[in-house]
Amino acid sequence: MRSDRGQRAPLGLKIAAACGLLFLHLPILLIFVYAFTTEEKSFVWPPPGLTTQWFAVTWNRPDVWEALSLSVRVAAISTAIALVLGTLCAAAVSQTRFFGREAISLLVILPIALPGIITGIALRSAFALADIPFSFWTIVLGHATFCVVVVYNNAVARFRRTSGSMIEASMDLGADGFQTFRHVVLPNIATALLAGGMLAFALSFDEVIVTTFTAGQQQTVPIWMLEELIRPRQRPVTNVVAMVVVLVTLLPILFAYYLTRDGDQIAGSGK
Repeated sequence: MRSDRGQRAPLGLKIAAACGLLFLHLPILLIFVYAFTTEEKSFVWPPPGLTTQWFAVTWNRPDVWEALSLSVRVAAISTAIALVLGTLCAAAVSQTRFFGREAISLLVILPIALPGIITGIALRSAFALADIPFSFWTIVLGHATFCVVVVYNNAVARFRRTSGSMIEASMDLGADGFQTFRHVVLPNIATALLAGGMLAFALSFDEVIVTTFTAGQQQTVPIWMLEELIRPRQRPVTNVVAMVVVLVTLLPILFAYYLTRDGDQIAGSGK
């Protein structure tokens, strides 16, 4: 008879896990609570009352919509650039052999390994040296540097688990390069690309440090939130926006996890 000892965690471990989860997520829950508080100028615990009026106030503030629009556009274009460049880099590194391949792989992932402030200073210096004024596109370029890494990591792992014999068989049967990519390669890497794209979008949407060095006078949602905390007008509005940011970034991450949790089941991986 099988013992339950290997299936049930000790009580102490369960308590430790619960404490760890509370430590991580209790501050986020407080943000949600303060989005409904009736107190306008400070964070008082417990809240003196609860109201939904701040959702209407947030909806009618044009500065919130401007920041949200800028963040979404930057994240969407940065993700699109990352999907193209990250997939091409992953295909080159995983499917071919050439001198300096490992060095190129290291250089691709380096931007996400470096502290954000180093990347921000480097980009700001490069823009100043090239006399490029700060604009929407400087933010996009800054975000694309680390978004490419996220897509690359997902795509290269999937490429390495995809059987090369399927590509060879497709070419042997008369398919050209585009047909092979469309009907053989893309179906095998599609979920990895979708997951990488959603993670890249989430990272771009809430990026602060690199944005600070590349945005100039523009304000994405995270920059707007920092400004509001420094010079608050209506504190609960900041918490309402923070709650929206949590949901916007959490949903893509959960969906990406759902798509990649069975990533080891790749067509032809056992051949």
